[in-house]
Amino acid sequence: MNDEAFGSTLEQDPVDKVSIATIRTLAMDAVEQANSGHPGTPMALAPAAYVLWQRLLKHNPANPRWFDRDRFVLSAGHASMLLYGLLHLTGYDLPLEEIRNFRQWGSRTPGHPEHGVTPGVETTTGPLGQGLMNAVGMAIAEAHLSAKFNRDGHTIVDHRTWVFASDGDLMEGASHEAASLAGHLGLGKLIVLYDDNHISIDGRTEIAYSDDVAGRFGGYHWHVQNLAERANDVEALHAAFQLADNVAGRPSLIIVRSHIAEGAPNARDTAAAHGSPLGEDEVRAAKNAYDWPETAHFLVPDRVKQHMGQARERGAEAERQWHLQLESLRREQPELAGHFERIRAGELPAGWDAGLPHFTGEQSQMATRSAAGKVLNACADQLPELLGGSADLASSTKAMLVAGGDFSAHSPQGRNIHWGVREHAMCGACSGMALHGGVRPFASTFLIFTDYARPAIRLAALMKQPVIYLMTHDSIGLGEDGPTHQPVEHLASLRAIPNLTLIRPADAGETTEAWRVAVERHDGPTLLVLTRQKLPVFDRRHLARAEGVSNGAYILSPEQDTPDLILIASGSEVHLALSAQGHLRTENGIDARVVSMPSWELFRAQSSDYRDEVLPPEVRPRIAIEAGATQGWLEWVGCEGDVIGLDHFGASAPGPVLLEKFGFTAGHIVERARRLVLPD
Repeated sequence: MNDEAFGSTLEQDPVDKVSIATIRTLAMDAVEQANSGHPGTPMALAPAAYVLWQRLLKHNPANPRWFDRDRFVLSAGHASMLLYGLLHLTGYDLPLEEIRNFRQWGSRTPGHPEHGVTPGVETTTGPLGQGLMNAVGMAIAEAHLSAKFNRDGHTIVDHRTWVFASDGDLMEGASHEAASLAGHLGLGKLIVLYDDNHISIDGRTEIAYSDDVAGRFGGYHWHVQNLAERANDVEALHAAFQLADNVAGRPSLIIVRSHIAEGAPNARDTAAAHGSPLGEDEVRAAKNAYDWPETAHFLVPDRVKQHMGQARERGAEAERQWHLQLESLRREQPELAGHFERIRAGELPAGWDAGLPHFTGEQSQMATRSAAGKVLNACADQLPELLGGSADLASSTKAMLVAGGDFSAHSPQGRNIHWGVREHAMCGACSGMALHGGVRPFASTFLIFTDYARPAIRLAALMKQPVIYLMTHDSIGLGEDGPTHQPVEHLASLRAIPNLTLIRPADAGETTEAWRVAVERHDGPTLLVLTRQKLPVFDRRHLARAEGVSNGAYILSPEQDTPDLILIASGSEVHLALSAQGHLRTENGIDARVVSMPSWELFRAQSSDYRDEVLPPEVRPRIAIEAGATQGWLEWVGCEGDVIGLDHFGASAPGPVLLEKFGFTAGHIVERARRLVLPD
């Protein structure tokens, strides 16, 4: 329905006021129609969102993937209708019908923003604190690429990362990690608006939360402004954003005391407005408070369409000017420009893997963590976009670029990020770096500490971001640190995450191939699980080539004739299976096949013919060997098979002692095989 039908109010009121009311009413109407959602925060933050998107945000709705756009992160993802309204009004490919279909099957307006579903959504948010961590990663990527590619007269990387965060975001421990790191790194182009609305789902935040947020962020070395009750003051908000934008060398926090469900006479400042529809009567009352037609639904006045739609013209011109900068760089520094174009496209250079190390049996023994470190540095020579580090464990995980230099506030061109003891922020920021583009992030810690990072790893998988995780000290084999540091359930737990590819290489050769898979994989994260203890380096003259890793599982050592048994193992247990194969053959007359299975996910992706070739269905006696929980192995050994695993916690003792005590020996494998193949 045309807005003229509702009288002159929409034509006479200031366009700022009408635009803000449009954002608010779209949110109310969408939540009401869906009978599900969070209307209160979009209503409260509409003025701030309008000011930022209409006056400051550098973006091009016609090209949501323009590289030098500002990034906007709605860390308070429950307020998704705020973002959807902005995207629709500023001209993104999000028609009004999608707003009407909020939270419905097949719509591009899911309950929480999802990267890859809705044009213009930079990251998937909802679990509180995650968006803020992602934003820190985006700001890191921007700072690094600015230092690498900007030259006198050529500025091709220069944008801001803007965040809207809630009380819940700042309550989560994730925000403490992220804010501390951002302040330490001096990420001056990171600007966060904190919506201090005093309301959470269970009631007023004072029941659980009394932080001095300004003091806290000041202690993190942030620039802090407190606008107090000026959440509806358009000019005060504009001035605060501009001041934050001009602060150099420090991230900025703008605190604004808003009122949830602003304008709704009965729902304002109530917990009910946080996560429930307002109800038809309250929606009409709120619209009346906005001088809005009470009977209008999903109304977008023509003035607002024209006014906020100007973002397309501004964005097109900003992108045009950027392309002129890039073209000038191509003429004057073609090699640098070519490098930028390649990393912007996420392409690998030809022959990137030519220098990867080739490990031979002559090298005796090597921990796969050490092998992974060598491969990382070989990759770094050809892939300057590799950027990352370890959560204060680089000396142990070997995830350090020897010639990369350290990333810091004073040297953002460095490639080694010292994350400190911040596993969650590390992995959340790496997702943000991958989302930003132009860098290939890697993150490392002990496998046990994926417990701290799992929510970020899960979201990376949900968003299909190509983060590379290097997780070491992968079993009881790490020894004396004891059960607090010995992962048992972690392999099973991580394998349960959809779209995460886990690879547990058996030796240095498989580690090289695992790295190759990780680098070439672009549709999701890859997690390499690596040992602390040294393992034999297989002599591939007598065994299958390590390239079989890319298939997830392969016949490492075949049977002599017809297999009586298949031994399936991953990682550090594969060499035990090889040893057991020899004993079974010479001492027991059992002809066994040894299959190395570093990755269930990669193996599942192979054709059924290949899977049946590796694991013939007719060979039912099978034993899986892995120093972790047995959960899931039934898929590969079948109901008639056996699993040698660890369904209890470890202990504190030298690694070799633990492996022996818990049955990870060739002798124990032989004993279990005899029971399976030669029952009494």
